[in-house]
Amino acid sequence: MNANNVAITPENFQQVILEDSKMKLVFVDFWAEQVPESVELRDKLATQLASAGEQVIYATVDCQAQQQIAMQFGIQGLPTAIVVKDGQPIDGVSGPLPDEAITEFLEKHLPKPQDELLIKAKQAIAENEPNLAYTLAKQTYDLDPERADIKLTLAEASLMVGKIDDAKALLDTVMMIDQDSYYHALIAKLELAIEAADSPEIKALEKAFAQQPDNVELIHQLAAQYNQNNRQEEALTLLFRRVQSVRDDEESKKLLLDVLKALPEGDALATKYRRKLYTLMY
Repeated sequence: MNANNVAITPENFQQVILEDSKMKLVFVDFWAEQVPESVELRDKLATQLASAGEQVIYATVDCQAQQQIAMQFGIQGLPTAIVVKDGQPIDGVSGPLPDEAITEFLEKHLPKPQDELLIKAKQAIAENEPNLAYTLAKQTYDLDPERADIKLTLAEASLMVGKIDDAKALLDTVMMIDQDSYYHALIAKLELAIEAADSPEIKALEKAFAQQPDNVELIHQLAAQYNQNNRQEEALTLLFRRVQSVRDDEESKKLLLDVLKALPEGDALATKYRRKLYTLMY
């Protein structure tokens, strides 16, 4: 028996309906053996919710055995199913339903793939795992690019891996109604990141490099500073030009590969420069 399938009784009513529903969505199905349509709905819901995951509880109420519980919910007829969140019914269906209506009812409330990915992305952010956070947040955004909470999470992850322009572009699309305290905190982080990305050390190295563009030591120092300040594309551009012009410069090639390895999995910038390097070498 699935641990998230439960028959409601007076003994577990408070735990499931009042407590567990604070953390999980609870689908409560009311049925009775003498009402075949309710048995049919019960079996169909059980089948469709079997793979719903750990964030959902499927609860059944045998109205013949648990009449008091059915009365507490104000059930007027069978079949009936409701959705409970934070101890309160938030939606429901009743009467004989075609399969399409059952599926529509469930899909309206069941967690979507992007919801689960978003939870994992936020957890990675909280645990300070920038590359993982960015990879998960980007996957989430690709599934649902319009949701403000997903945009904000990807913006934060982008700042963590130094994609300042990407973060700014995302924040620029957040509508005023969604500009909450999280949004304003990210705007502040963005401003700090922009300021840090153009440090005095980088300015001094850029000035020296402009005067000695073939000085390999300056190239390495500037690339390292770019990378350290999350300006990876500029670091890669600088190092690739060096490798392109001096094919046997193994140290520059190694630095280039080190920058690539530090980028998040599936990063478009990494793919672009790996392809350029492969073309150069082969």
